[in-house]
This record gives sequence, structure tokens and C-alpha cells, in this order.
Amino acid sequence: MKMKRYRSFLIVLAFFVCLAAPRAGHAAEKHFLWRATSNTATVYILGSVHFMKKDAYPLARVIEDAFDASEVLAVEADISKVTPGTFQMLRRAGFYGPDDSLVNHVSVQTYAYATEEGSRLGLPAGALNRQKPWFLGITMASLELMRLGYDPNYGIDRHFLNRSAGGKRIVELESLEYQIGLLAGLPDGEQEIFLLYTVKDLKSTGEQIDALMAAWGAGDAARVASILTKAIENDDTFKTVYKKIMTDRNGNMTRKISAYLKSGGKVFVVVGAGHLVGDEGIIELLRKEGYKVDQL
Repeated sequence: MKMKRYRSFLIVLAFFVCLAAPRAGHAAEKHFLWRATSNTATVYILGSVHFMKKDAYPLARVIEDAFDASEVLAVEADISKVTPGTFQMLRRAGFYGPDDSLVNHVSVQTYAYATEEGSRLGLPAGALNRQKPWFLGITMASLELMRLGYDPNYGIDRHFLNRSAGGKRIVELESLEYQIGLLAGLPDGEQEIFLLYTVKDLKSTGEQIDALMAAWGAGDAARVASILTKAIENDDTFKTVYKKIMTDRNGNMTRKISAYLKSGGKVFVVVGAGHLVGDEGIIELLRKEGYKVDQL
């Protein structure tokens, strides 16, 4: 497998868990923000990133104005309301029991890559071995991006959830429990792909992530779609994982957004940027349903 393919997968993972962000780009003619309208409703749809740098703020005025004009905030998952039950589910779904460990579920090669990168990132061997491949992939990608200076406290979803506190109604397109179940439900082989493509050449992904984020900051949806397509075009196994963790979810989220458009009022949607682009992305799916969707 070529190194470029591994780097591309981290980009896909970044858009699944939304783990990076550009610097603010207020001079851009377009933003990663769309407005969908019906006869009775307006829905603003913002491509989300969950880990950001402080200097990404303030966001562009058009984004904040769209939020201010909306009565409801819709997010993939409300991370401000994590329950003890969520943590219990995560422990069961993301960690092995005392009589099992990672080495029993992945190849020698994948385990070697994981332990090497774990050591570089300061992840103790004991903690690494307890984590299942899907969860370890997210852990290591998060550690790398935090090493590069990105911070979940400045994530777009958290920003708008904080701004909604005590004011706007908050609804979920999915939930944390759904997302945990989705990844934990991948077969061992697909979880290993998820982990391997994340950790291989992880330390060299800074430039690739920055380039992608520059496209995000410029509102260049076509460029983002092109990068994501290249990540999967030559690997059928990878396509299967990508379909499950990205494409299949688009239809479900589109149906909920369509329901908002069939009701009334104004809704501000924050959803992973990778779900918005391409022929099977939420924006095109809404257009195929007949809604007018404009990029702002």
C-alpha cells in the first residue's frame, strides 16, 4: 500500500471524527456553509470540525449571523450532555476485558505500527493494548492533532453548543451512542483497517491535513470531495469501511434535515464537513429532493 493512501485515510478519519481545522479565512468568497430553503423553512448547514485552534475565531460573520437567525441548533451528537451510561457503553465497546488485548486481534505488522506510534505519542503500552482497534485509531489521531496544536475545546460544535446554552433548542441528527455502536460494530478485520490506515505514517500527515483545511477555509467543496475520493478509489476494502462510517450515514441525516425543511422556522445544522460534499453528500441529496440549496 502506498503512503499516500495511508495519509488520505487520516483525512477521512479527520472528517469522521472532525479532528482538525483551518485558521480563520474571512476573506474567502465562500464558506463551508449552505442555506437550504423550502416554502416554510430555512436550514443552514455548516461543515463541522471538532478540534480547532484558538486563532480560528472569530468565525466569519455570515456563519455567526446564520446561527443567530436560527431557533434550533442540530448537531450530530450533543457532546455537552454525556451521561454515565455513555461512558459505560464506551468502556464496553472500546476496551478489551482483562483476559484479552489488542495483540490478539490485529496482525503483527499493524501491532508494530501501533506500538511504534503509541510510543512516539506518549501512549503507555498498557493503555494501548486495552483499546480495541477502532477506539485506538481515534485516540492516536486525536493525540497527533493535539500535538500539532489543535484543541477540542475550540471545536465548532462545542462553540455553538456553548452559545446555545440556556437559549436555543438543541436536537441531534445521530447520538454519541449511535456513533460508538457504529464503529464498535465493525468486524475485527475492518477495525484493523481503520487502525492501520490511521497510524501508518501518522507523523507525516500535518501538511496533508493543512492542505485540506485550507480548502475548507476557502469553501472549496469540490477540492475537499476530490481529496476524499482519492482516499478510497483504489482500495475496495477501504471503500467498504468508508461507506459504513461516512456515506451510509448521509441518507439518514438528510432525511432528518428534510423533515426540518418540511416543518417551519429556521434550523442551524452543524455536521461533519465530509458528509456535505460529493454526489452522495448531504447537499446533493437535498438538491435531488428538490430543495434549493445555496453555498454562502
